[in-house]
Parts: sequence; structure tokens; C-alpha cells
Amino acid sequence: MAKKYMPRLADKLLAMHLASKGAVLVRGAKWCGKTTTALQAAQSVIFMQDPDNKAQYLELSVLKPSRLLQGDTPHLIDEWQIAPQLWDAVRFAVDQRGAFGQFIMTGSAVPPDTSQVTHTGTGRIANLTMRPMTLYESGESSGEVSLKALFENAHDVDGENELDIDDIAYLICRGGWPQALGCPKDIALRQAIDYFDTVVEGDISRVDGKKRSGDYTKRLLRAYARAVGSQASINSLASDMAVNEETTLSSVTVSDYINALKQIYVIENSLAWNPNLRSKAAIRTSDTRYFVDPSIGAAALGIGPNDLINDLNTMGLFFENMCIRELRTYAEVLDGQVYHYRDKNGLECDAVIHLRNGEYGLIEIKLGGEDAVDKGASTLAALAESIDTTRMKSPAFCMVLTGMGKFAYKRKDGIFVVPVGCLRD
Repeated sequence: MAKKYMPRLADKLLAMHLASKGAVLVRGAKWCGKTTTALQAAQSVIFMQDPDNKAQYLELSVLKPSRLLQGDTPHLIDEWQIAPQLWDAVRFAVDQRGAFGQFIMTGSAVPPDTSQVTHTGTGRIANLTMRPMTLYESGESSGEVSLKALFENAHDVDGENELDIDDIAYLICRGGWPQALGCPKDIALRQAIDYFDTVVEGDISRVDGKKRSGDYTKRLLRAYARAVGSQASINSLASDMAVNEETTLSSVTVSDYINALKQIYVIENSLAWNPNLRSKAAIRTSDTRYFVDPSIGAAALGIGPNDLINDLNTMGLFFENMCIRELRTYAEVLDGQVYHYRDKNGLECDAVIHLRNGEYGLIEIKLGGEDAVDKGASTLAALAESIDTTRMKSPAFCMVLTGMGKFAYKRKDGIFVVPVGCLRD
């Protein structure tokens, strides 16, 4: 029996893009629910990977691609990158039809042969990136605290968190994979492990047809897992990979593997935020390293929920990765992006949500404990104070995002404390 569809935040974004563009490209990590979400909006569909018809579809994509575009609109082309020439065919059809909402295209990677894509699709094809499910989408966050309301100058917050440390550890290792929901815990935890194996054994090479070592990929993902939440350099990752090995891997090789993992949405780093400051403090511009879902890192290290509880430092880093996943999805709904801040003096902010209209919120992520919350609040106050508000807006809000706090509340200093189990877009 098929599972009932659980609404996604991407549903409203897809509807918006279809109403304003001729086609929408839905991209993102394998197994995150792209096709299922696209099917909710599509009126017809062609599955390019259908083994009974794949050979014929590929032949038609060369001889008469317009035949593959026929169907009630929006017409879904699933795994379009199998036949890259369909991109130009869709763009041409959009121009010819002169109407919005004609096509949805889904795929987990860029096409291996981009030489067959001659037009960018700008103005015709909108991009929508999907990620594994947030806790709000999977029903594990009550959604009592809205980021949108905070940006609209909410004066207070209220919410009760039902998640404890065991829940958080499990949710980190289970991840936001739709297939894991509703399964017994041991089966649910297998999904991230199977995903990791799929990446290592095949996807890393299929991304562009270039053969890559599964062993190197495993070692890189393990090194990445140990570097989560840091600005570790390529050279340091290479050194970590080469421990106990006679030959040190070159930075060029490591960069190649990292770029491949980015293209299939396994890793997704946070860019550095560059505000106007009162001081001359130099801002560090290195990306902060994260997985698209924290469960990938846990699978890479071969650890489970109990291992995290026995190593709260590692758990805190993976919790940060989970919160970044949450914030990225929520920010996208609000037409914003998540950044990271760090300067030469060591002042650091885990997440800055910056909206297109110039509004921004400052967020520190802490697994739990009053001392940790106080430290996070102190960091937020210091960063807010250093921003030159004559040249840019003041922060819309400052928030400490926690794992195990019982309630959402506003501190006397005006900083919000919000458990991730209460948050929504």
C-alpha cells in the first residue's frame, strides 16, 4: 500500500514558480522526494528511467524530442538529465507556447554531457532545490514558532518542545528521508546507510561519467563528517584522508571529489556572510562544511544514536548540521538564504538568514543547557553590536536555536530561545 503524501514546503514554491515561468527544474538530493512532490502538481508524466521504454525515449530525444513533451500541463519529465537535449527542447517549447506552467523537470544531478545544453533557460525555466524533510514537514516539530512571524517583528514566542536527547540523536541519524517515515526505527536508520552506500558505489562516478574510487569517496565523506561545521581547508581534508596511507592525496583530487558530491547534492556548504561593520575586523570568507542531511555524516562514520549520546561534542556538531538543513528549507520559503559569519577576532555566528528584501536574522545553534544558551546569546549580542546600522538594517531578530530546551521564550535581553522541535517556516 502506497504511503499517503505528506505535504512539503516545496509545494507552495513549486506552485509559485509554475504560475510565473514556463517550466520548473526541481533538483536536489536523491530520495528527498522530488518526483513525489512534482507528481502532486503534474497533469501528465514521462519517466525517463522506465526500463521498458528508456531506449525508445533516448532515441526520440535525438530524433524528435517534441514527442516526449506531449501531455496535459504541467507535464513532468522525470530524470530529464538522462537525455540532456530535452533541456533545449523544453526551452523552445516554452517560447513557442507562450504560456506559464508548461513543464516540470526533475533530477538529482546535472547531465553528464552538458555540451548538449546550449541555452541557460534564464527567464523560462525556474530552479527549485529540494532537500530532505524538515522536522516540521515530518510532523516532529509542533511549528508553534514561525520564522516568518519573527521577521515580521513578533514581540514574543510561545511553544513547548516534546523532543528529548534520545529523540534528537535518533532524528540526526535517521535524517529527513521520506522513505524512513513510519518505519520501525531499525529500518528507518537503514535508509541513510543505504544512501551512503549508493553514493559511494555508483553515484559519485555517474555524476559526470568519470570513474572515481569508492574507497576515496568513503574516506572523504568520513573526513567531511569529522569537519562538519568547520571551515576545514582542502589540504586538511586531504591530510585526514591520508592518515596511515603511504601516498598523500592531492588537493586537486580532493577538490574533484568534493565538486562531484556537490553536484549530486550530498554536501552543501554555507557561504560566508559579509555585513557592514563598525570596526575594520577582517571577515573570514571560507565556506562552512555541511552535508545536505546530517544522517549522511553519521552513516559515513558508522555511528548511531547511542554513539552520539555518548559523545555530545560530536552530537552537537551533527545537531548544528540538522538545524542548518531546517533553516535552509524555511529560508527558501521566505525568499532568503542561510549564511555563516566569522571574523579574524573569532566572533562567529552559526547561521544568518538573509532575505532578498534586506532583512536578516542572527541565529546561534546550541544542543542544550543554560550555560550554552547564555554563551550563544552573548555571541549574538556582540555581533549585533558590531554591525554598522547606519549602512544596513538592524537584525530583525536574534535567536538561540536549541535541541533540548522545554519551552520557546524571549529573554530579558530580547533574544529568543527556540527549540528546533517548535520551529517552522
